[in-house]
Amino acid sequence: MKKIKVKVGGLTLGNGKVYVQSMLNIPAENVEKSVQQAIALEKAGCEIIRAAVPRLEDAPLITALKKAVSVPIVADIHFDYKIALACIDAGVDKIRINPGNIGGADKVKAVADACRKNGVPIRIGVNSGSLERELLEKYGSPTPEALAESALGHVKLLNDCDFDDIVISIKSSDVRLTIAAYRLLAEKTGYPLHLGVTEAGTEHMGVLKSAVGIGSLLCDGIGDTIRVSLTADPIKEVYAAKDILKACGMGGGAEIVSCPTCGRTKIDLISLATRVEEMLRDVDKPIKVAVMGCAVNGPGEAREADIGIAGGNGEGIIFRKGEILRKVPENMILDELKKEIDLKEGF
Repeated sequence: MKKIKVKVGGLTLGNGKVYVQSMLNIPAENVEKSVQQAIALEKAGCEIIRAAVPRLEDAPLITALKKAVSVPIVADIHFDYKIALACIDAGVDKIRINPGNIGGADKVKAVADACRKNGVPIRIGVNSGSLERELLEKYGSPTPEALAESALGHVKLLNDCDFDDIVISIKSSDVRLTIAAYRLLAEKTGYPLHLGVTEAGTEHMGVLKSAVGIGSLLCDGIGDTIRVSLTADPIKEVYAAKDILKACGMGGGAEIVSCPTCGRTKIDLISLATRVEEMLRDVDKPIKVAVMGCAVNGPGEAREADIGIAGGNGEGIIFRKGEILRKVPENMILDELKKEIDLKEGF
C-alpha cells in the first residue's frame, strides 16, 4: 500500500521516520503546570505532545503550549465540535477526534473545513471499548475486522467532506488484538498510523505490553508515530518509547548491551550497568556500549560494541570493537568510559 504523507507542524508523517508522542496529564485549566510538563517532555525527547481539551474555555491552553515548546501540539477532543474549532483558531498542529461522536455530519464538515483551511490534519481515534453498536452486532465483539471497518468508516466521513489529511489509530488494551487490527488496517490504507496499546497499565506491565504490541508492528514496518500509554509520569512514556525504537533498531542515540551476570562476576555489575544506562540517556551518538561482568569473556562476547567496559578484581578494562585499550581502577570505570565516548571520533 502506497504511503500517504501528512504534515504535522514541522514534521512529516509517512516519510519512514517514527516519531515519539506523549500526552499531558495535568488538568487543562492549570495552564502553568501544563506548560511546565510540556517543556519537560520536549527536553526528554518527546516529538509530538497531545493535550486533552475538554471544555471550550480550555482552548487557550493550546496557545500557551505553542509559545512554550517547538514540537507540534495535538488537541484531544470529544463530543463538542466547537472545541475543535477553537483549538484550530488557537494554532493547534493536529486535531484528534472520533468523527462518529463529534455531533453529526454537519459538525464533522465544519471541523474538516476549518482544518483544511488552516492546514491542520485530523487523527481518527478508534478504540475497542467504544465501537459502534452496529459493528459489535455484526462481528460479535471488538475483532480486528470491526476495528478496521470502524476506522475506514470514519475516514469516509472525512473524505466525503473533501478532507484527506488524515492519521489513524485503532487501539485496544488487548495486545494481540491491537497487533492484528493494525496489520489489517495497514493492508487496506496508506494513511499514517499512530501506534499504541491503550490502557496498558502501570509502568512495569505497561512497558511490557507496549513493547510487544508496538515493537511487533514496528518490526513489520508498520507505524509512523507511537505512544507508550502508562499510568505513570509521561516522561517515562517518552523514555520507554525511545527504548522500544532502539530495541527495534530504529532509534537514535546510544544503545547499551550488558551481560546477565554469573559466578565469574567480581564487580557490582547491576549497579554499574544502571549508572551507564542513565549516563547514556543524554548521549545522542549512534553507538553501542557494552557493560560486561568479566574481562575473560567480556570483550569477546561484546565484540560488536563500539566501546565497552568489563569488570574484574578491583579493576576494569576499556575495550573497543573487542580490542582492549587499557585497564582502569574500578572506581574510575564510569569516568573513563564517558571520556572515551566524549573524545573518540567515529562514533
